[in-house]
Amino acid sequence: MKERNVIGTMQLLAACQKAQSVRRLVVKSSAAVYGCAPRDPALFGESTEPHRPPRSGYGKDVSEVEEYTRGFARRRPDVAVTVLRFAGFLGPGVDTAFADYLALPVLPTVFGFDPRLQFVHIDDVVQSVRTAADDTHPGTYNIAGSGTLTLAQVARRLGRPTFPVPRFATAGLAQMLRRAGLADFPPDQLDLLTYGRVLDTARMTARLGFTPRYTTALTVEAHAKAAGIHPVIPPKLIGNLEHRITDVLARYGSEGADT
Repeated sequence: MKERNVIGTMQLLAACQKAQSVRRLVVKSSAAVYGCAPRDPALFGESTEPHRPPRSGYGKDVSEVEEYTRGFARRRPDVAVTVLRFAGFLGPGVDTAFADYLALPVLPTVFGFDPRLQFVHIDDVVQSVRTAADDTHPGTYNIAGSGTLTLAQVARRLGRPTFPVPRFATAGLAQMLRRAGLADFPPDQLDLLTYGRVLDTARMTARLGFTPRYTTALTVEAHAKAAGIHPVIPPKLIGNLEHRITDVLARYGSEGADT
């Protein structure tokens, strides 16, 4: 994967540098460059420096890709270079570590954490690349669907029960799932499931002129439909249970007030 991501980008940039006819370059990057840490800001803007830069895996790869891209932009100032930092992909045909995670019948979560998450539909990914390629939009842009969902909200929308795991045991569980061929949980994926990550997309709409068709919530819904993810626990049953619990608490509260 590193050979494809980093070495492949270096070869592409070398070819672009020699080709004088090149006037525009669009690079697909990822929000993984921001990493995930407990002291992260509520929103990551394009100029936000990560508190804990990714030191391995895909996040480190895309950080190196962006570094080489900045070097190319300095050497070829005549080329308009656009870098698109995408939130997690979801939708028809998407095969990622997080998509594998959502397909599990029970979603392991990190005990004591409910991270805020953001996604972008694969159709919006394609359209944003077309937008960047059709005109000159130099600079770096966060690309994500509007809105956020917590991991608990994602699980509820998919009808998936959750299984809280202590933070110290997550690495062992990830290894077991990887060996079983069920899901791949690299360290940056575990960090995302712990701390979450949300992007500021104001520059995307104001300067790139692009607005995704799908919100984060609609993206999760579309992915579930395309991937055939059916509720293990019917949402209607959960709603009925919540109403019953709310009614019991309300009656208990009123009785306590009367006494």
